[in-house]
This record gives sequence, C-alpha cells and structure tokens, in this order.
Amino acid sequence: MINDEVISVLNDLIQTSKDGEQGFRSCAEDASERDAQFKVLFEESSRGCAAAASELQELVRALGGDPATHGSVSGSMHRQWLNIKSLITGKDDEAVLAECEREEDAALKSYREALQKDLSANIRMVVERQYQGVLANHDRVKSLRDQVHMKHTA
Repeated sequence: MINDEVISVLNDLIQTSKDGEQGFRSCAEDASERDAQFKVLFEESSRGCAAAASELQELVRALGGDPATHGSVSGSMHRQWLNIKSLITGKDDEAVLAECEREEDAALKSYREALQKDLSANIRMVVERQYQGVLANHDRVKSLRDQVHMKHTA
C-alpha cells in the first residue's frame, strides 16, 4: 500500500479509538453512581483507547501524514442519541453494558477491516496488538453484561 492509503486506514482506526475513548468515558459517568467495578473498567478502557489513538497518531506522523484528532461524526451522533434515549428510558447497568458491547463490536469490525489491508510488518504488529486489546475489552464488557443479565432474570 502507498503511504496515503495506510494513513487513511490508520486515521480510521484513530477515529475508532477516539470514539471508544469517549464512549467508555460516558459509560464510566453513567455507571459511577451504581457500581464502582464498572466505573473502574470503563475508565481503564477509556485510557486504553486514548493510548491506542496516540500510538496510531505517531505512526501517521512517521509516515508524513496528518493524524486524525477526534472521533467520527457517526460516533458523536450515536452518543447524542444515547443521551437523549437515556433521559427517556433511564440507564440501568445492563443497558450501559450492552451499549458498550455494541461500540466494541463496531471497533472490532474496524480493526478486522484494517487487518485485511496490505500493511507493513511494523504497522500490522501495532494494529494486531491493538485489535487484541479491543477484543479483550469486548469480552470483559460482554461477561459483565451477561452477569448483570443473569441477576435480573434470576
């Protein structure tokens, strides 16, 4: 791939990471009054997404490009819709966790698409490592959601 294409792929991942950072931060705020375990998980995940974005931004700069500095428009619109929805329906732990899981599903899709591209070995290594982090976040959130669901149905 030529640099412009690689930069585009990396900038997409930066936006995905920034969306994750904001999404997890919102989840931490929503969970802060109910469960400290959720708040800690979401804050750690938000920081991890911020670190991933920063690492990707450095790669873009090394390739001579201008790195994305914010999340996607669709991510922003999605969070606004969720805020409106939460005012109407309220947010319980299961709903917050389900939303975080949906956001991580989208992030996994973005990383999988990036890994289908012809990336240099050093960039592929970073993207693959970050993909594993997204996968771990997804699995943690899904596990917590399943636990909360079981409590509600028991």
